[in-house]
Amino acid sequence: MTKKASVSNLINEKPFNDLPLLPPEKEKIETVKVLRQLVKSSVALAELKGLAKILPNPNILLNAVILKEASASSEIENIITTQDKLYQALSAKGIQADPSTKEVLRYREAMLHGFRFIQKKGFLSANAIIEIQKILEEKTTGIRKLPGTALRNAATGNVIYTPPDNTDSLNRLIKNLESYLNEQDEMSPLIKLAVQHYQFESIHPFYDGNGRTGRIINVLYLILNDLLESPVLYLSAYIIDNKADYYRLLQEVRTKDNWEEWVLYILKGIEQTANETIVRVNEISKLFIKTQETVRKQAPKSYSKELIELLFEHPYCKAEYLTDRLDISRITASKHLKELERIKVLQSKQVWKETLYINTKLFDLLKA
Repeated sequence: MTKKASVSNLINEKPFNDLPLLPPEKEKIETVKVLRQLVKSSVALAELKGLAKILPNPNILLNAVILKEASASSEIENIITTQDKLYQALSAKGIQADPSTKEVLRYREAMLHGFRFIQKKGFLSANAIIEIQKILEEKTTGIRKLPGTALRNAATGNVIYTPPDNTDSLNRLIKNLESYLNEQDEMSPLIKLAVQHYQFESIHPFYDGNGRTGRIINVLYLILNDLLESPVLYLSAYIIDNKADYYRLLQEVRTKDNWEEWVLYILKGIEQTANETIVRVNEISKLFIKTQETVRKQAPKSYSKELIELLFEHPYCKAEYLTDRLDISRITASKHLKELERIKVLQSKQVWKETLYINTKLFDLLKA
């Protein structure tokens, strides 16, 4: 190790108990480049919010995106599963999901918990964030109380960053972050989203699950500020595709005060992700209409708009879903599903002791 690298490592091993409180200076985060990108990001997000309403049932997009977000956000932490395993675990009773699949489903549960909290309370508290992390990790340890947490380079083992470990510092920083998340001011919420995400990841308040918790907060923050109506922004894919820049720019805010590039990174991610989701909404909408027409023509006795909605809300469907939603008998539900399989709208699959019916065209569209 060179002398320069050794000195740098020693600096990184020192807990950042002097992490500055929010907000940063306005001039650092509201630059000309940032404001130009802000316009593009805001337009894309507004279009997504409006377009999501064209779907016949908002849960169609919510269920699809939240599983993709859960899977991608977990993949960043090297927790890997497949969309097929996730849908099977959600739909088939008694199936023993593997540990990675269970972890991803906990991410989904944690996201929905946070979403319901915001809907009910209208704010995002530190206690709610602790609850989100608790669901993610299935642990009740809460905020870190012991020193020794450090972020390391996976390849070299060198310490990249050591977050605050002083109890007073942690409490002060978390209280400050909570205020920043909920206060209304002249600053654009999209710029503030970038700022709060940096701060949360730098506080690194938990022993485990900070990355995933922070990415859940990102989406909840957009809902809190009425920029989305539900958690339908698939931001983690952008981070996966630009992972090196993500970690580099986080560190450059700490070491070089490089706020501009960090804020631009997040804003570009919002624009790109919103535009990709807009394309997906249009594809889902077209497929929904086409499926309606197919069922109406080829299986008219099984057609109802409510049934088609159900097939899109649950790409892995089963008779129980129909009996609960449509108030029909299990025999009638099974007849409808078999009829839709006959005309190749659905494809059956035996999972454990249940028969699931897969909306294959929708599933292929969602997993892409």
